[in-house]
Amino acid sequence: MIDFKIKNSTSKARLGELNLNNHLIETPCFMPVGTAATIKTMAASEVSDLGYNIILANTFHLMLRPGVEIISKHNGIHDFMNWKGAIITDSGGYQVFSLAKLRKITKEGVYFNSPIDGAKVFLDPKKSIWLQEQFNSDIIMQFDECTPYPADKKTAESSLDLSLIWGMQSKLSLTKDKSNLFGIIQGGIYDDLREKSLSGLVEIGFDGYAIGGLSVGETSEERNKVLDNIAHKMPSDKPRYLMGVGTPEDIVEAVKRGVDMFDCVIPTRNARTGFLYTKKGIVKLRNSRYKDDMMPIDEDCMCYTCRNFTRSYLKHLDNCKEILGLRLNTIHNLYYYHDLMLKIRESIALNRFDDFVKEFYSARSQGI
Repeated sequence: MIDFKIKNSTSKARLGELNLNNHLIETPCFMPVGTAATIKTMAASEVSDLGYNIILANTFHLMLRPGVEIISKHNGIHDFMNWKGAIITDSGGYQVFSLAKLRKITKEGVYFNSPIDGAKVFLDPKKSIWLQEQFNSDIIMQFDECTPYPADKKTAESSLDLSLIWGMQSKLSLTKDKSNLFGIIQGGIYDDLREKSLSGLVEIGFDGYAIGGLSVGETSEERNKVLDNIAHKMPSDKPRYLMGVGTPEDIVEAVKRGVDMFDCVIPTRNARTGFLYTKKGIVKLRNSRYKDDMMPIDEDCMCYTCRNFTRSYLKHLDNCKEILGLRLNTIHNLYYYHDLMLKIRESIALNRFDDFVKEFYSARSQGI
């Protein structure tokens, strides 16, 4: 079951506590993405040691490989990957967007060609919920259509209407008490459509509410305008989740607007391409300036990577395409994101979040 409490707030920024099937999660929180039941290059215990106690896994990809039968034999994703924390699974709705060339949308559901072998695959709300319950997910997402960008208003409204229908069907498909279902707000960049979507979802009733259809190509200004309009209108006693976002700046701006939960591939994916996050901005390891740089990635960072290795060594690993480099980079970026969320929560608790935001941008203005 799910229980959510607001412990403090500074303007619209909220400090919360989410009790999720006996997993205690402090919010605002960031959830690393484990698409295939793994945070790439990391063991589950290492992710836990960094301080994370909730991650995201991908329903669509796990349905294809290894398949629900194998995961069910392990009694769900937790035991399959030996993860002791909570798990949230997306519904497959994002793949409706990301695999646009491989799918056909109908009112009943979506027909896909598998990106693995081209086999025909069908996914609808009932199957999506069934899969997520078989996975023993702690939070499951309604099946929806992630509205593309750009989309004219008629297309965006048609998309959100379909998502509302699928939201009701998703709720009616629930069979387990521990299945905590989140609804997903669509509507593109149109404020009135976002409000229509939210109103329809609240009428259905969910355990939490997510903002979908962002970070799909819109500008940061457009995204923040959507959040300015809709985030504070979401039920105050339920978790607010911004899907697929984002950079450290994106997260800070969304917390300012009242968002509680985030997931994104950015820290882990960018780690594998030598983009490392620091308080002053991004270290791009493939820049020649780091060839003989004897500094750690961030001199104030206490992660294993920064305590033991120089930028020069990490650049060398990247040049040689060594697996160790991918791991060390990922450790650093995940540590940075966890530390960022910790600092955000501390600042809200002390009623100094506005000061934190000023300090955050001041440090970045100095440059690497």
